[in-house]
Amino acid sequence: MADPAPRRILLVEDEPMIAFALEDMVIELGFEVVGPAFRLAEALDLASREQFAAAVLDVNLNEQRSFEVADLLHARGIPFLFATGYAEGGVGWTREAMVIAKPYSRDQLARALAGLLA
Repeated sequence: MADPAPRRILLVEDEPMIAFALEDMVIELGFEVVGPAFRLAEALDLASREQFAAAVLDVNLNEQRSFEVADLLHARGIPFLFATGYAEGGVGWTREAMVIAKPYSRDQLARALAGLLA
């Protein structure tokens, strides 16, 4: 049986309306959603135990940053991108990472995920 992880995307977003819109976009693009995680602790739990091909991380999670999740994904070798309203000023993570600016379209998300999974 084939490993389902290549078609799974972890979503980390603290705003429910944005998270559900993102979830719809990811499903429309043919992926299965892991999450969405709304809080840092939940995101860390999913990032450490679930199997998935890539992740979309909001930078700000209720006054906390998602950088611990990014570090964990980096250590696991799982590609990810940051989705943030602060893209122009950089996200402040210590390593280079793909960033898409909010608001983003489904086409922008599709191109970003294709780049991550290439």
